[in-house]
Amino acid sequence: MTLPKFTYHPDPLATGAVVKSMKVCDCCGEARGYLYSGSIYSQRDVEWLCPWCIADGSAAREFKASYSDDFPLDGAGLKREVIAEVCQRTPGYQSWRQEVWLDHCGDACEFHGFAEHDELKALSGQALKAFLSRHMLKANLWQDILDTYEKGGNPAVYKFRCRHCGDILYGMDFL
Repeated sequence: MTLPKFTYHPDPLATGAVVKSMKVCDCCGEARGYLYSGSIYSQRDVEWLCPWCIADGSAAREFKASYSDDFPLDGAGLKREVIAEVCQRTPGYQSWRQEVWLDHCGDACEFHGFAEHDELKALSGQALKAFLSRHMLKANLWQDILDTYEKGGNPAVYKFRCRHCGDILYGMDFL
């Protein structure tokens, strides 16, 4: 079975946001072989959602659910349609505290999972300066983080790609 396409999360299997499972989706009542493994923000108790019910928005409508916080995207002034697609029709991602979906060029970015250690070590110039500024980090603290960084660890660094210019941006979260 072919998974639905998500504009802002192009490979949810690779990022771990969607996993193989024969559990039944709480929305459609079917066991389709895959389930969403991330956070579900809803006032109702929702445990399992299939990617198809996320993609078509039926789970968000049924459970008044979202999968990412809309505040950062709203604060960036993005169009309501983009915010709704990211937060209500796109698998979110696991973070230590609260996920922050990044934006660039007036649009939400694509999420590509945890950053690789080598790509973080290669950060330099304006990209490094922007990252340090966004996360209020001093260069020496960033170096300490790099020295012990493990993909998927604490702190976690998330990779995003701008859909328009192709720039790579990084978000960070830690306990």
